[in-house]
Amino acid sequence: MLLLPGQNYRARHARQLTQFDPVGTLPMSYASPIPPCELDPQDLGSQGSSRLTQQFCRVSRFVREFKTELRFGRLSRSPLYLERLLIKDGTAECDCVARNPDPWDVDLAREISRRHAALQALRDAIDLRALLFASLPELSRARVRFYRASYNQFRELIIVGNLRSQDSSHRSVHSLAMRAKLVGLRFELDNGFLRRLPREEQFGFGD
Repeated sequence: MLLLPGQNYRARHARQLTQFDPVGTLPMSYASPIPPCELDPQDLGSQGSSRLTQQFCRVSRFVREFKTELRFGRLSRSPLYLERLLIKDGTAECDCVARNPDPWDVDLAREISRRHAALQALRDAIDLRALLFASLPELSRARVRFYRASYNQFRELIIVGNLRSQDSSHRSVHSLAMRAKLVGLRFELDNGFLRRLPREEQFGFGD
């Protein structure tokens, strides 16, 4: 098992590593190339260092490509935050904080700005899926969660997904929202705005 917590890991090392921490984390565009990691002792003894090295190199590649390919969005130049990545038994869990609306959207109507942010979040989730399975070919499934920063300093869950690497039926679909649904993402789009999902939509490896 390989776990990459957020960049503020050293400041909260006493907390459980598998627990999502809502404290702010550096965007990947400003973070170090390879974040701190925690290795399962069983991997060191039974699987050998070669397998761990390969896995670590692939994760490092994912982080680097996340920083470059997802640095800017088409509808927002605000950063996309990678909060947590956990890999276990051919499955990955990935938590992200969606981009804020583009600063240049400040003079637009609120409905347009919110629609741009929603479409960008869906596009980022689809692109994140492609990047995960391309960078980490050993994965057969991935579970992703996208949060939205709110003014009261809490984060709202807006997108969740159980994704599979074999699914390619979405490629010929024009609608961005429909493509997102076809790859396994779940969300509630209301007049162009992503509504907050209930807490029971959150999940772990046991689901």
